[in-house]
Amino acid sequence: MPNPAALFAPARIVRRDRPDGTVLLESARQLEAYPASVAGHLRHWAAVDPARTLVAERGPDGEWTQCTYGEAAVATAAIGQALLDRGLSARRPLLILSGNSTGHLLMTLGALGAGIPVAPVSVAYSLLSKDHARIRAISELVRPGAVYAEDAQRFGPALAALGAPVVISVRGGPAEHSLTSLRGTVPSAAMEAAYAAVTGSTVAKILFTSGSTGAPKGVVTTHGMLCANQQMMRQVWPFLAEERPVLLDWLPWSHTFGGNHNVNLVLANGGTLFLDDGRPAPDLFGRTLANLRDVSPTIAFNVPAGYAQLVPALETDRRLAERFFARLRLAFNAAAALPPALRTRLEALGRAVTGRDVPVTGSWGTTETSPASTSAHYPFTDPRCIGVPLPGVTVKLVPTEPGTFEIRVRGPHVTPGYLDRPDLSEAAFDAEGFYCPGDAVAFAGGTDPGLVYRGRLAEDFKLSTGTFVRVEAVRTALLSATPILADAVITGEDRDEVCALAWLNAAETARVLGAVPSPAGEIVHSPALADHLGPALAQLNRAAGSASRVRRLLVLARPADLDSGEITDKGYVNQRRVLAARAALVSQLYADPLPDTVITPSPAR
Repeated sequence: MPNPAALFAPARIVRRDRPDGTVLLESARQLEAYPASVAGHLRHWAAVDPARTLVAERGPDGEWTQCTYGEAAVATAAIGQALLDRGLSARRPLLILSGNSTGHLLMTLGALGAGIPVAPVSVAYSLLSKDHARIRAISELVRPGAVYAEDAQRFGPALAALGAPVVISVRGGPAEHSLTSLRGTVPSAAMEAAYAAVTGSTVAKILFTSGSTGAPKGVVTTHGMLCANQQMMRQVWPFLAEERPVLLDWLPWSHTFGGNHNVNLVLANGGTLFLDDGRPAPDLFGRTLANLRDVSPTIAFNVPAGYAQLVPALETDRRLAERFFARLRLAFNAAAALPPALRTRLEALGRAVTGRDVPVTGSWGTTETSPASTSAHYPFTDPRCIGVPLPGVTVKLVPTEPGTFEIRVRGPHVTPGYLDRPDLSEAAFDAEGFYCPGDAVAFAGGTDPGLVYRGRLAEDFKLSTGTFVRVEAVRTALLSATPILADAVITGEDRDEVCALAWLNAAETARVLGAVPSPAGEIVHSPALADHLGPALAQLNRAAGSASRVRRLLVLARPADLDSGEITDKGYVNQRRVLAARAALVSQLYADPLPDTVITPSPAR
């Protein structure tokens, strides 16, 4: 077990201030050498420790089925050769429809080892979408040489929509293109030559953004980007050199957090990845709890929606909490700020169970930065903290208003651009080559050397009074004030008051209120719900400024919709898409007289 003092490298940064108010930040540490190929990580650990488990998943009998580094190295060499035999190449990538699985990982590593790009797309585009419009558009852009769908029958409608020339599957597809058939291929000199030709500039993946700032874009992701990013993380998390990571993770590989950050952290450090077949959804979270009873992770990665489900479960089950924290070095949050009250509860749990502080930390990055650009690798108090630049990263802070900056980033982990969209690629970078994601930050202040996240510039707005509203800050404060809410979108642009639409956290609501109120059409409302949320809003507003007071609240019955772009399968809610799609509900928040279903601040009874 690592020494707690060796968890993090000291945070040391170099700051340069320009006359126009722009600030450049860099780590005082130089980025050390890193491999040229993601597949090289697998070959290294297969030679060093071939019997070590790389990936494990639940089999049909409920038992964990494991694949070692040695087995994976043999399988991926065969798969890479099979893909080359079927005509795949740098110009004919592999499109992956299926979710996280051993087969998915082996197909990915087989393709990467042969210099073939992989394009994993959200499972929801295949299984939940009604029109398959997004997946057809993605296929037209990628022009795949083959499509991997673990169950060809289950993914049948999506495959039919694509008209894929070669379908590779575990079951339900043609035998000559089955994963078993591919694994039986004998690698030739062509495979070794393809592996040797992979360089840092070779395209490894094409990842599609969630669409939070528009239509999904194909982010070109190279081997060098991914390998550089893992070296950055190793330099600020030295404990990775002392103890190989063990993860239990559900985060989808179609997104950069799960597919780049977490999978490659395991590969780069010779760790083990247990595939969590649950997720923070009412009908699936029980699987996550069952898996945690089997697996004690060394690092916990999740999004706020996941921690919102996990923390109440740990608080009510001491044995589960002991299992979760048994060898946990840190809990890591990303995708959105963790509500302060939830972070406090998680830290208190760790302290109560282990008798030591278990850091709850995070970072900042995007799909285009593969993904981490900053890291909070030091103690901090503000849950919005995103830390300081990683080694090799230069952060450029452009002032937008007093105390607030637009953050831009440059480094070897940044994408060269978007697939077949030179217009978007050019617009994404400034004249100095800094990538511009459209996020706002501020200096943390006090003894904290880093930055705090202030939200997306495209989501912030002004009230009719001219007062500026920081959406992320209001949303985080609201969710912290009343944990029975799972998520919220903030309204008020060009109106005179801030209001919100929100969704319930079913598990927390049942615990607090005894039951989840039944919906009535588009809205959830009950006297008990109003009696709980009204005082919570009043308490929140007493400590808030005019631009942060939530005056009215509607609780929504219908979940955010995938096809309209309201949400991704990772759980990120697109503020502007929701407001546009539910404009009639927004109008109810500002109606006169107010409908009875609108909840307003009220004193506790």
